[in-house]
Amino acid sequence: MELGGQLVCCGKPMKELRANTTEASTEKHIPVATRKDGKIYVGVGSTPHPMTEGHYIEWIAVVSDDGTERISLSPTDEPKAVFCDKNNADVYAYCNLHGLWKAEVK
Repeated sequence: MELGGQLVCCGKPMKELRANTTEASTEKHIPVATRKDGKIYVGVGSTPHPMTEGHYIEWIAVVSDDGTERISLSPTDEPKAVFCDKNNADVYAYCNLHGLWKAEVK
């Protein structure tokens, strides 16, 4: 059901974020998640994503049937996070320059 209207934040229209799942340089943006010992270990990119003031991963999240967990990162952090294991989980990473990226937890 669509109700119409526009979402606004701080007086500006909001835009829907759509997660990317493939790209030419997948080695830097697509989250890589592994399950081990009741936890989900997430790194961003098979080659670690740069973490500089001008280009970094702002946050990593796990979304499942149980809800969402999110960890915020700063340019001085590594592009990694650890979460409690969840069923039917997807992982997301948000790059300040290249937007939202998604992968399934295998």
